[in-house]
Amino acid sequence: MSILKIEDLTLEIEGSKILNNLNLEINESKIYAMVGPNGAGKSSLAFTIMGLDGYRDIEGDIIFKGDSIKDLSVTERAEKGITLAWQEPARFEGLTVRQFITSSTESGTDPEELLNKVGMDSTEYLDRPMDSGLSGGERKKIELASILAMDPDLVLLDEPDSGIDVASLEKIFDVIKTLGDNGTTVILITHSSSALEHADNAFLMCDGDIVDHGPVSAVGKYFEEECFNCEAFSDQDKADEKKEVKKETK
Repeated sequence: MSILKIEDLTLEIEGSKILNNLNLEINESKIYAMVGPNGAGKSSLAFTIMGLDGYRDIEGDIIFKGDSIKDLSVTERAEKGITLAWQEPARFEGLTVRQFITSSTESGTDPEELLNKVGMDSTEYLDRPMDSGLSGGERKKIELASILAMDPDLVLLDEPDSGIDVASLEKIFDVIKTLGDNGTTVILITHSSSALEHADNAFLMCDGDIVDHGPVSAVGKYFEEECFNCEAFSDQDKADEKKEVKKETK
């Protein structure tokens, strides 16, 4: 059953077309990978679905669980069950890790158990502040713990494997699988082919539109064999992909 439909979505920012008449349908309780080179529009699509400032002046429509949400605020979309995890997680001065995990959930949430699920020692981290004393990778894992606590209907994960050490990667993907098993629909925003194997289906974006979709094996093969050699795939993309391959072989 469809949980998210995007119809003829176009987004322009400062005169540049970022999303170009994009159409997309996502079924519930599935894990999807959204792949493509840097600048393809992947993160912009996630920000538009979430309704962030600067990404709300759109043409087309966003349908979530049967209702249009294009005129709703970020808070209203979150209340409907949509969550976004940033590529670079925010810092929250004044909040401890414990307070951050439990702040958006009902009482009864066990932050110790959730931290352990993402591979973090709860005795070391629970009472630490959510500030610059934590690395980006640590904050990303804590953010995933908070998403487990929220139990959203749809979660958009922007580069979930970016900045994560090799030892923690499998734990991160185990958490993503847990989200899917619990009924959450997951969209992995990535330009790394290594994340594809953890998805049920995949979409390929380029130049603000979906250019291919289907089984992970087919989309992944096209992405690796065709996109990597395309001029739209930048030197930085290639460098990032080589890093991912190096990680996998360690």
